[in-house]
Amino acid sequence: QVQLVESGGGSVQAGGSLRLSCAASGRTLSSYVMGWFRQVPGKEREFVAAIRWSGRSMSYADSVKGRFTISRDSAKNTVYLQMNSLKPEDTAVYRCAAAAMFLIATDPSRYDYWGQGTQVTVSS
Repeated sequence: QVQLVESGGGSVQAGGSLRLSCAASGRTLSSYVMGWFRQVPGKEREFVAAIRWSGRSMSYADSVKGRFTISRDSAKNTVYLQMNSLKPEDTAVYRCAAAAMFLIATDPSRYDYWGQGTQVTVSS
């Protein structure tokens, strides 16, 4: 089992920044892919970004490329999502996910473990 706990959400004005954290525990994550997804009521869960725990491969949704950066700190077993130039359409619940796989997947059904989520609200 892998436990994931997100933090760092909040309210910010458009153009502002937030950094989300996802603290992982329970297993060695060296063979895992860590992802961030977001969801708004009435819409499907949307892929945001993912990283292989080795840190050698990352992937981003087109909507966040150039604005968001995913990273991880192996010593702290934590994955981060730095979000800059935030837009109102970035408003959502952001959830961290983990899966034991080699290639990064954007399909949320491929991920086995999920955090509870953290709310991000961007006002215009």
